[in-house]
Amino acid sequence: MSDIAKKVPFGYEPPKDDRKGTIVYYDSFEHITERELDFAAYISKERSFAKLVLYPLHEQSVKRLSKEPVSAYHKREDKLHEWKRDRDAANVIVERLEGKRKKYTPIDSALRHLSETYPAPLFLLMTGEMANLFASFSSFEEWIVKIRLFVITESGHVHPRLVQYRQRWEPVTSH
Repeated sequence: MSDIAKKVPFGYEPPKDDRKGTIVYYDSFEHITERELDFAAYISKERSFAKLVLYPLHEQSVKRLSKEPVSAYHKREDKLHEWKRDRDAANVIVERLEGKRKKYTPIDSALRHLSETYPAPLFLLMTGEMANLFASFSSFEEWIVKIRLFVITESGHVHPRLVQYRQRWEPVTSH
């Protein structure tokens, strides 16, 4: 605490920060375009989130989730950093947990790390395919009551657990 007295006008109240919470874009970012990243930034700004966290998955995580071939983690991460630099986005963070671990990271571990590291409430932004995968895990019911989802709508099947917890997620469409 400072010994210097601060003078403020009578009745002064510090301005409240309207920006709350964190939105996490959880994806491999293999096929994500700059337009889709701009859409994530738009949602973050429109909904007044304090932080937008881009969470690229490690190759081993993608392999376990979808069996889809994916480029090296550092190449996808570099693409995200380049997009961030081009937009001069101060409130955007590229999460490095999976890059440090260099192996498969279960979504439970990732969510635990994110909820301990970033300001609450925690929202996940996912593609419809990723949301269906998340809903198929046994820990989905434990996590869906702690977080909320934004699902980038795609035509197709919606997992029964997503239907069951439809009040905990919201479909969003890119403009």
